[in-house]
Amino acid sequence: MSKISQAVAEGDGISFIVEVSDSPSAKRADAQGADGLAALTNANAVRMSSALPMLHLGRMFDAQGSASDAVVIKPDLAMWDEAHALGLECVVRVHESEDLERALRYFDPEVFLLSVPEDADDDPLTVLLELLHDVPAGKLAIAELHDATPDDVAELERSGVDAVLVSPDSLETLIQAGPPDV
Repeated sequence: MSKISQAVAEGDGISFIVEVSDSPSAKRADAQGADGLAALTNANAVRMSSALPMLHLGRMFDAQGSASDAVVIKPDLAMWDEAHALGLECVVRVHESEDLERALRYFDPEVFLLSVPEDADDDPLTVLLELLHDVPAGKLAIAELHDATPDDVAELERSGVDAVLVSPDSLETLIQAGPPDV
């Protein structure tokens, strides 16, 4: 089990992974109680600023060069094999149930990142909960909901989501709200 899987699976309640883009935001998220970090850019600066588990949201080559613990991939067997060859845990991003089915059929990942397509008209929380319904028991689910509210987090936790990927500004609000009632 990698550091990302451990951060998501361990502890009481839902875990918070914070998307950061620089050293100051990484330090702030760490100090506020984040369980992990996610970086699309400036991954090396983020890694140098915190020992929290790091999920890389960008290119696989950059993930390996930044000492990331895991990388987000599409449900693609070639990407799966490449990430494992680089020693990275794979977190498979799914936008629809067909993506999830394909990933389970071809390589059976441990962790899924449930995401809402940018052009989706539906309520993001509803889309995430529908995707969660298809995640098999025993798998870890991270919901990507950058502007999550305390009510959203409570609903995600009640429904069985293991972690939520949020923005640094959302984390402060969520931490101040305290643990959700489930």
